[in-house]
Amino acid sequence: MSAGRDAGTGTHPAAGRNQAAGCAAAAVLEEWAPAAGLSARIAPFPRTGTLAERLAANPFLMAPMAGVSDAAYRLLARAGGAALAYTEMVSVAGLHYGGEKTWELACPKDPEPDLAVQLFGSKPEQFREAAAAVQERLGEKLVLIDVNMACPVPKVTRKGEGSALLDEPELAARIVRACLAEADVPVTCKIRKARTSAGPEVAPEFARAMADAGASAIAVHGRTASQLYRGEADWGTVERVAAAVDVPVIASGDVRDASAAVRIRRETGACAVMVARGTYGNPWVFSNARRLLAGEHEVVPTAEQRLSALACHVLLLEATGAHLARARSAAGWYLKGMPDASTWRDRAMRCRTVDDYLALASALRAQLAEEGAARAAEGERRA
Repeated sequence: MSAGRDAGTGTHPAAGRNQAAGCAAAAVLEEWAPAAGLSARIAPFPRTGTLAERLAANPFLMAPMAGVSDAAYRLLARAGGAALAYTEMVSVAGLHYGGEKTWELACPKDPEPDLAVQLFGSKPEQFREAAAAVQERLGEKLVLIDVNMACPVPKVTRKGEGSALLDEPELAARIVRACLAEADVPVTCKIRKARTSAGPEVAPEFARAMADAGASAIAVHGRTASQLYRGEADWGTVERVAAAVDVPVIASGDVRDASAAVRIRRETGACAVMVARGTYGNPWVFSNARRLLAGEHEVVPTAEQRLSALACHVLLLEATGAHLARARSAAGWYLKGMPDASTWRDRAMRCRTVDDYLALASALRAQLAEEGAARAAEGERRA
């Protein structure tokens, strides 16, 4: 194994640590993904056909998530069967002023075959400039450009960005046209039901305006902006948007597991589905959704596979140059439901290095093996 660590047993000899420090993400996937029940090879998004046909081939997408969907996270989602993964939302103002940290959000890392880039802002000219720059830098790896018109966070909306654009359909349409002036790839939009729960639903009419401006698809989150992420998403909004436009609609909101991903697509008439929080500690959600869609049963990952996925995630963070602090959240997600989960999560909060996390996974794996052996012995004794 290239990284010098045993994916099956979780051992991590010190001699292999230095070798692993510079291990490429592709090598990490090759070594750890099979043990996690994931694919070591990522299928590219289809390059031919209409966008609707390409989405229908595998309709389950990893949603853009601020502070979450970095390259390591995207790679795991793709290894888990996601047809496509989106970047975190990327500021067009940040790209305008040449910030390399902003470019880090927008660029794929090997072995990502392709990428959907989500942009946010409020100035059409900056969107036009960003679309040209992103297309030039990503080249054939750019699948589509998505315009964020859904983010409800006040620090975004008070600048007239994100879901604030729901109140400005003419400006939003200008933004779509500005991107189309430079982009050779589809331009899509992500929207919400409305700005506030007190007002009327605007999503269907707004979506029609974006489609008329040239948007190739509309992603719809069934909450209002004022709800943030509280309460329930209204899947009826998604259904009404799907009935209102002739372009593909991508459903979003409360897709917490594979069965919800299949249900929201069937119940709303959406072409595809974005999975966001349902991916937390669950890269298998995509392959399981595809199984359910095909009339098959889900395959529930074992504890061993979940621990291997945690190790893979941490190593991918290292390989892609991400801040290791993100591993703490990831560890909490993968450890959920494990025996003594709170104790192990507390230990994860104290991890500082990659080896700390791998040692944690190895120790929990050993504990689970010991408990399993004890149960087997007790079963034999009673027999």
